[in-house]
Parts: sequence; C-alpha cells; structure tokens
Amino acid sequence: KHGVRIEVLLNATTRRDEQGHVIGVVGIGQDITGRIAQEREYSKLIDTANAPIFGVDTKGSVNVWNQCARKLVGYNTDEVMDKNLVEEFITTDYQASVQAVLDRALHGEETENFEFPLITKGGARIEVLLNATTRRD
Repeated sequence: KHGVRIEVLLNATTRRDEQGHVIGVVGIGQDITGRIAQEREYSKLIDTANAPIFGVDTKGSVNVWNQCARKLVGYNTDEVMDKNLVEEFITTDYQASVQAVLDRALHGEETENFEFPLITKGGARIEVLLNATTRRD
C-alpha cells in the first residue's frame, strides 16, 4: 500500500468440485516480516558475541559458527559448515563424552561448564568450556 516490502508465508491448496476435479487454488497468506526481522537480529547477536558459539544439527553437523569461534579456532565458516563437529574437531579421547553431551542437549537436557579440547586449524589443542542447550525453532 505504501510501497513497503513485506514478507509473506503463503499456504496454498487445491480447490475441487463435487467430482474431485481441480477447479482452482485457495491461498492463505500470513505476514511474517516481523518474525524474519527477529531472526536476523538473533543471528547477528550470535555472530557478534564475544564468546565462541557453535551449533550442530541432529546429525552433529555444524550449522552455526560465529566470529569468535572463527578467531579462536582459525577455521572460516565455510570450512566447518556441514562437517561433523565431534569427528573432525574434537580429540579422539574426548569424542565419546562430547557426543554424549550433544546428544543430551538434543533431547532437552542442558549441560553447563563441560570442559573439552578443540583442535585449531593450526593443529593446536585448546581447552573450551561448553554450555550445551537445545535450540528450538
């Protein structure tokens, strides 16, 4: 109306007559502009935090890697995304325990102050203190 762009979530379904023939489409739109703005603000907050923040999906693949993690560990985001965090960046002697912490977080059980080593891009071992929480959409 005023030349302002809005983001819309559109759900569409077919419209049928009494015989089941498609006669059109019905669409329902929902303004999600505010939600998208909140998601961007949340992503910016995570990316610029002064603590290393990383996230993994349900398969253990990295899907969040903020600026502080990049500086601390030396890997750019594109080098870690979709890679298995435990298998590729955790020392062998800690892989089982770190995986257990992540598995518990994925099931809603938070862990605080769990210390474990990460391997930097340069091959150095650094100790990290982890607080693991479940991320929900």
